[in-house]
Amino acid sequence: MSIWLETAQRSLTAAKTFVREHWQYFLRLRERLRFSEETFHLLLAGLVGMVGGFTNVLFYLATQWAQLVSLRRSGDLVDIAHALHSLERLFIPLSGGLAAGFILGWGLRWVGPQGSTNILEVVVAGDGKLPMRTALIKAFSSLVSIATGASIGREGSITQLTATLASKGGQLAGWHPYRLRLMVACGVASGLAAAYNAPVAGAIFAAQIVLGNFSMSLFAPLVFASVVATMVSRSFFGIGPWYRVPAFDFPSLIQLPWFVFLGALAGVLGASFLKMLHYSEEAFGKLRWPLSGRLALGGCAVGALAVFVPEVWGNGYSVTNRILHGELLETPFPILFLTGIFLAKLLGTVITVGSGAVGGVFTPTLFLGAGLGSLFGLILHQIGWATDLQVGAFALVGMGSVLAATIHSPLLAVIMIFEISLNYSLMPPLMLGCVVATLVARRFHAESIYTEPLRRKGLAVERESQHLGAATMQTVGDLMREPVQSLRDTATFREIADRFLTCPNNFLPVVDAHQKLLGVVALQDMKEYLNAGQELNSVIAYDVMRPPPSCLTPNQKLLHALPILLASELKNIPVINNPAESRLVGNLVRAEALALLSEAIANRTVPAR
Repeated sequence: MSIWLETAQRSLTAAKTFVREHWQYFLRLRERLRFSEETFHLLLAGLVGMVGGFTNVLFYLATQWAQLVSLRRSGDLVDIAHALHSLERLFIPLSGGLAAGFILGWGLRWVGPQGSTNILEVVVAGDGKLPMRTALIKAFSSLVSIATGASIGREGSITQLTATLASKGGQLAGWHPYRLRLMVACGVASGLAAAYNAPVAGAIFAAQIVLGNFSMSLFAPLVFASVVATMVSRSFFGIGPWYRVPAFDFPSLIQLPWFVFLGALAGVLGASFLKMLHYSEEAFGKLRWPLSGRLALGGCAVGALAVFVPEVWGNGYSVTNRILHGELLETPFPILFLTGIFLAKLLGTVITVGSGAVGGVFTPTLFLGAGLGSLFGLILHQIGWATDLQVGAFALVGMGSVLAATIHSPLLAVIMIFEISLNYSLMPPLMLGCVVATLVARRFHAESIYTEPLRRKGLAVERESQHLGAATMQTVGDLMREPVQSLRDTATFREIADRFLTCPNNFLPVVDAHQKLLGVVALQDMKEYLNAGQELNSVIAYDVMRPPPSCLTPNQKLLHALPILLASELKNIPVINNPAESRLVGNLVRAEALALLSEAIANRTVPAR
C-alpha cells in the first residue's frame, strides 16, 4: 500500500513540476484556441440568421391564423376581397383598424415609456438597444392590420422583430453598444433576406442603409446572417423566386431611351409618394382622436376604396404578379382599369401608413412601380411606339425604379429586383432606370423613406459623401473593436505577468469595478520588478500603472482623431463612452485607422503639375 502511495505522490509531484515549467505554453495555447472577435461575430450572425428565418415562418403562420379568425378563410387577400360582399369589404378593414389601434394604444400605455423602436435611430445615434415588449405589441397590432386587408406589407414587422430579438439577446449578455449595433444590423439583414428570399439584398440593405459601412469586419457577419436566414426560410417555402416573370429579350441599344423616361417618371412618383406619406401623417396627427380612432378611420378609407377596387386589399404582391404576366391587360379598357387600381393602391397605402398602422411599405412600393411601368408601356403601345418590348418588361423596370426613388439607393434596388425575379435579361435598362429615378427623386425630395424620420428629430444621417476620401468622415465607432481584455486595479503582479504572456499587446488597460479607465500598465515598466523578491506579492496593478492615455470616443470623426493616432505609442488605443464617465467600451487598432486615413487623404490630394 505504501509503495502505491509513494508512486502516486511522485507522479503528482512530477505533474506539478511539468505544469509549472510549461505554464506559459499552456497559457499561450489557451489564447490561440480562443475564438477571435471576427469568428465570434460570425457565430453570432449565424444564430441571428436562424432567428430571422424562423421569425419569417412563424409570422407567416400567425398571419394565416389571423385571417382564419377574422375572415374565416386564408389565402390571397385580393381573392378573398373579390369573394366578399361590398359591405364586408368596407367594414372588415374598419373593424380591423379599430382592433389594431386598440391593441397598439393600450399596449404601449401598459408597457410604459421605453426606448426608440426606430432601427436606424438606435444604430446611428443610440446604443443598439431595442425594447422587446414594444416590438411584440406592434407585431401583434400589425398582424391584425394585415389580416383585415390593410395596405401594408409584413416584411416590416419581420425585420423589426428579428432585429429586436438580436438586440435583446445582446442586452442580456451585457455586450457593448458597438456589438449591439452589429447584432441589430444582422437582424435586419436576416429578416429582409428571409422575407424576400434575397440574401444579397438583405446584406447590402443592412450594410448601406443601417450601418452605412461596407468594411469586411462588418459586412461578413451580415452576409452570414442573410444566408442562414434564407436557407431556413427556403426549407419551408422552397427556392422559387418571389415574383415569377416571363423571359424578356433586350437586344438593342435604341430601346434604352424609353427606360430613361420611365426612370424619370418613377423618380417623380417616388418623391411624390414620400411627400404624400408625410402629409398624411401630419393630417392624422392633427386629429385629437385616440390611436384606435385614427386606425379605424384609415381602415374605413381603405374599405371604401375596396368597395370599388378590391385590389387595394393587402400588400399588392398577387396583383403585381398578374401585372407582370399581363393578366390585367385583357380587360376591355386596360389603361383605365390599371389607372384605377394604381391610384386606389397609392391612396390606400398613404392613408394606411399615415393613420399609424404598423407594417412595411416595401411590397406596396413594388406594386406602385409595376403599375407605373405597365401604364407607361401600354400608352406607348397604344400610340404605336416600343411595340417590340413587352409591357411586363416596363413593369419590372418600374418596380426597381420606384423602389430606388424611395430608398435613394439604385444599387440595392437593382440587386433586390434581380433576386426576387431571377431575371437577368433586363439588367441594363433596370440599372439605367434606377439611377435616373434616384437622381430625379433627390431633386424633389432630399430624404429617403428611412432617413426622413430621423431628420425630423434633428439627427444627422450621412450615408455617403459628395467628395473623394469619404473614409475621413467615418467615426471611431465604425471601426472600433472589442476592448483589450482589461486588468482590475487590484490585479496581482502574477496576474499581470500571465496576461502579458498570453496577449500580443504591450499595454494593458486598468479599470475599476465600474469599467472606468484608470490607467494602463506597460510591459517595459515591469522590468524594474524582475529582481524583486517576496515583496512582489503585495504589488497590484494600481501600483505599476501609468495615467490614462489620450482616449477616443465612438462618435469622434476619424479625421479629428488623427492627432491622437499620430502621438500615441499604443497599438490599440482605448475608446471610452465619454470623457466624463471614461467607461471603457472598445479599442481602435492604430495601424488600421492610420492606413485608412492615409489612403483617403491620398485620394483627395491632387498632384501639382
